[in-house]
Order: sequence, then C-alpha cells, then structure tokens
Amino acid sequence: MLGSKITVYGTEPKTAGLIISNHRSYFDGIVVLKNILAYPIAKKEVENWPLIGNVGKTTGAIFVKRDCEKSKEDTRNQIHTVLKNGFSILNTPEGTTHIEPTTIKFKPGAFILAAQLGAPVIPVAIDYKDLNDAWVGDDTFVPHFLKCFGKWKTEIKVSYLEPVYSDNADELISITKKQIDAELIRFRKDWDA
Repeated sequence: MLGSKITVYGTEPKTAGLIISNHRSYFDGIVVLKNILAYPIAKKEVENWPLIGNVGKTTGAIFVKRDCEKSKEDTRNQIHTVLKNGFSILNTPEGTTHIEPTTIKFKPGAFILAAQLGAPVIPVAIDYKDLNDAWVGDDTFVPHFLKCFGKWKTEIKVSYLEPVYSDNADELISITKKQIDAELIRFRKDWDA
C-alpha cells in the first residue's frame, strides 16, 4: 500500500468495540482499518481533504467539528448508537498528531460511553520508523503526503492488543494508555537496535 512496509503484531479484533489508537498521521486510520470494519472518528476538516476525505465519506466516517459543542454532542450520540448496535468505532483520543515517544493525554468521551455500555476497548499501537512521517507542525496535506509516500519505503508497525473491559472510564483509559505506550517504546527499541 503506497510503498508501505507494515509489520503487524497480534491479531486484528474479532469482537466489536471501541478501537483506540495513538495518533501519528492522517494515514493511521487507513492502516488500522485495512482489514477491520469500524466507523472512524475524524475532525471535520478531513471531510474536504483529497482522497482521504472521499474515502471517509464513503466508508461511514463520523466527522466532528471540535470547536462546536453541538457537533461533539452529535458525535457522542452517533458513537453510542454504533457501539450499542454491536459495531466498532475507531477513535484517536489524543485528538492530535505528535512525535512524543509515548501517548499524550487521552480525551475521555468515548471511554465513558464504552464503560456505560460495557463495550470492550481494543488498544492499537501504531508508529512509523521515520519520525518525519508523523504529520505535525505546519505541514500541508499534499506536500506531506508526497514526502512520506514518494520515497522507496515507509516502515510502519501496528500492534492489535487484547480487549479491555471495565465499567470505569478512568480504568479503561489507564490500562489502554499503558498498553499502547509499552508497544510504542518496544517499536522504537526494535528500530534503534
């Protein structure tokens, strides 16, 4: 896929639930959802991006306007409906891309819904060997896309971890964050070795 070498650890989830991934790039969702059926959550701006916006619209992405309370409420209601009906949601609760060695603070909204519904949280860690592949700073979409995927190979690692169950949102966040962080550290050690 676009010259990517994707190494996968674990097995893709067979159960529906809240799929939680860290966030490095606009490409994360495409990699994670390559073989999984789930409704991704994306910021409203993505809806108008070339290629990714069209893919999102045709595959049921839920677009949220992050500075609008009504949009955030509508998104929570859609997530609730999807999870309650036994389908999966892909969420990146950090809310932004970054190149920190581990995850940054998770926003709790989707975890609260999973706890209320008894839905499993399925942690997924994703990282890119070349930290320049992360989409941060003032990069614009097309130049960044060409820089990342115009080279010979983009190395990506993905770990599908065991589902986490709890009726406590804070516990879901804590366990999920620790598991993803451990994988991110392991990925970097493997690449640096």
